[in-house]
Amino acid sequence: MQIKIVHGDAVTPHIADLARLRIAVFRTFPYLYEGSEDYEASYLATYAKSPESLFVLALDGDRIVGASTGVPMTDASGEFKAPFIDAGIDPQTVFYFGESVLLDSYRGRGLGVRFFEEREAYARRLGRFDWCAFCAVERPADHPLRPAGYVPLDAFWGKRGYEKRADLRTMLSWQDIGEAEETEKPMTFWLKPAL
Repeated sequence: MQIKIVHGDAVTPHIADLARLRIAVFRTFPYLYEGSEDYEASYLATYAKSPESLFVLALDGDRIVGASTGVPMTDASGEFKAPFIDAGIDPQTVFYFGESVLLDSYRGRGLGVRFFEEREAYARRLGRFDWCAFCAVERPADHPLRPAGYVPLDAFWGKRGYEKRADLRTMLSWQDIGEAEETEKPMTFWLKPAL
């Protein structure tokens, strides 16, 4: 396994592979994301446009098996910034973690922890952020596609020092597996001091 760090448009050669990886991982509960490579390429291009974006890539040989992203909140889309503005938190003080995706067969090797460590260290190196933040989808406990024995990542995130902030929420739309069209899903932010 190798970890590769890239910033801004240096991710461009990897966008197609990252798009496929995001679709594969986010098809599972709780995201249940139908996904399309065109949408993913467009989404990832937004990160590529930010010179201070971060991509932490986990490679097995030449194959990307995991990735984690981050970007200054000021470079994120409006749906992510709005809850902070509404709460009186300046988006300029927030470094936003976009996602961590990792193929099932590579889990349990410490890569999830490494993804957080790399993003947090990068936010500290930039030296102007008060907060690291990410958001996660909220699904009802009785969701019909919730697998038996499913364990949410709340304890893992809490162990990393993140606090769930019910006062910081947004809505994102995507098409669930089996749905005919996109529907809005609630997303709740988790925060940790950056310093």
